Amino acid sequence: MRITQLALALAISVGLGSGSSLADSGSYLAARAAISASDYDAAAQYFARALIDDPSNRSILENAAGAYIGLGDLDRAAEVARRMVAAGSSGQLGGLILAGESAKAEDWDALRNGLTEGGEVGPLFDGLITAWSLVGSGKMTAALDTFEKVAESSGAQAFGLYHKALALASVGDFEGAANIFSGDSGTELTLSRRGIVAYAEVLSQLERNGDAIDLITKSFGSTLDPFLEDIMARLTNGETIGFETVTSPSDGVAEVYFSIANALRSEAQPAYTVLYSRIAEAIRPDHIDALLLSAELLETLGQYDLATEVYDRVPREDPSFHAAEIGRAEALRRSGRDESAIEVLQQLSESHGHLPLVQVTLGDTLRGMERFEDALVAYNKAISLIETPEEQHWIVYFARAISYERTGQWDQAEADFRQALELRPDQPQVLNYLGYSYLEMQTNYDEALAMIERAVELRPDSGYIIDSLGWGLYRLGRYQEAVGHMENAVEKMPVDPIVNDHLGDVYWAVGRYREAEFQWHRALSFVTDDTDLNDIDPNRIRRKLEVGLYKVLEEEGAPPLKVANDDG
Repeated sequence: MRITQLALALAISVGLGSGSSLADSGSYLAARAAISASDYDAAAQYFARALIDDPSNRSILENAAGAYIGLGDLDRAAEVARRMVAAGSSGQLGGLILAGESAKAEDWDALRNGLTEGGEVGPLFDGLITAWSLVGSGKMTAALDTFEKVAESSGAQAFGLYHKALALASVGDFEGAANIFSGDSGTELTLSRRGIVAYAEVLSQLERNGDAIDLITKSFGSTLDPFLEDIMARLTNGETIGFETVTSPSDGVAEVYFSIANALRSEAQPAYTVLYSRIAEAIRPDHIDALLLSAELLETLGQYDLATEVYDRVPREDPSFHAAEIGRAEALRRSGRDESAIEVLQQLSESHGHLPLVQVTLGDTLRGMERFEDALVAYNKAISLIETPEEQHWIVYFARAISYERTGQWDQAEADFRQALELRPDQPQVLNYLGYSYLEMQTNYDEALAMIERAVELRPDSGYIIDSLGWGLYRLGRYQEAVGHMENAVEKMPVDPIVNDHLGDVYWAVGRYREAEFQWHRALSFVTDDTDLNDIDPNRIRRKLEVGLYKVLEEEGAPPLKVANDDG
């Protein structure tokens, strides 16, 4: 569902009004730089200082409120929002914040009054929030009518019906909720993971544990995470699962914020989406999905310390604790604290080592640090936990194959590459990697080329795979054929040193020497500190520029280039 269908628009301005006395303010300029970088802590401090000099400036008030929400501080954001109202400029952001504050306090009259007194956010949000406030006021009939009105709006049907079902379930009308979730009401809903869990809880309340088990199995397959495993175990044991998705009207409001944030996560800027997820967690601190979403968004914004703080709020006993720890490790890694990330994952492998995902994540992180031997230990543990390999497990065998290949254990690597292809035939990454490996070892040329050609068919826009095809043709002495593919690869990856180096070799092979030298110079210019020197040797490129490719091959004892293509 596109953002325009959500009918939500929120722009946090960073400009000052004309004639402001703060045009040269150091605090304001520092605050603006901080908010642009999503550094909410610094922005909040600087904007607070700026407000001392200009307490009614709308731009500063909005930015300060947004910074506090980014920090997860709804109370301080609400204080600023009330000053915005007093200044006659609450706007959408003020409405978003004050609605959250009212819901947290369960002041339903204040919530509705705020929406009708200039605190509107948008039709979808306002309608859902109003409906839940009516539930809180005990006006269930009016609430259901309001949910229905939301569902009648263009692009909002799923939201209106989903929240109507949650509202019915929250007051014990599980039959009514099941009627909506099942589609028997006339509209079939596409449920999120959280919606499926809510439906399963409703079915269990109706003594339909078998149907709940079928729902989860159909939706998630046989490989479940600890949270779903716990639900399945309880259902299988005949336990009636409580309806916990929404237990109160304030939970319902938190669910509105989360629902919108979840819908926006792939559509809107993270700095916008995080406003909703942060308020959701402020209203309902035990909303684990909101916590995980906030942490993910903060990580995307480069706010790794804030993300880590949010991940830390997931209790150790919660079934989603492993997901939070995996997220925390990734935030640490992205902030440059590789060893701390490894430490988190190693501790997790001790407490949750029975989960293949934990072992795979540890292996992936170690492999990313080029600690291939250590990665193999983790991958071996992960694979030992997989009783019957299924299609989704191809990635584990592929990752282990790469680690075997990088440690010189080709027989084991080849077996894992083949196993990955058996689980996921025609997987382009595997086809390309295995085919390219054969080419580098100068073996299985025909099969290698066939693999890479198939990978190109599947991923025609992948520069890496097109490079492999061009390089394969070069290896086979089919230089003229290789030229077009290598040029295509460089067009798609113009600053990649390896691809430019390959094109230089291909140009040399067809007698286009000046163009070859140009490409080698380009390749050298693109080598950085982050370039993997296992894949490219700058000194070899410099030597080619000095004496040419023919001489370099001779010095290396490699076979000379063919004089002409096989076609004569």
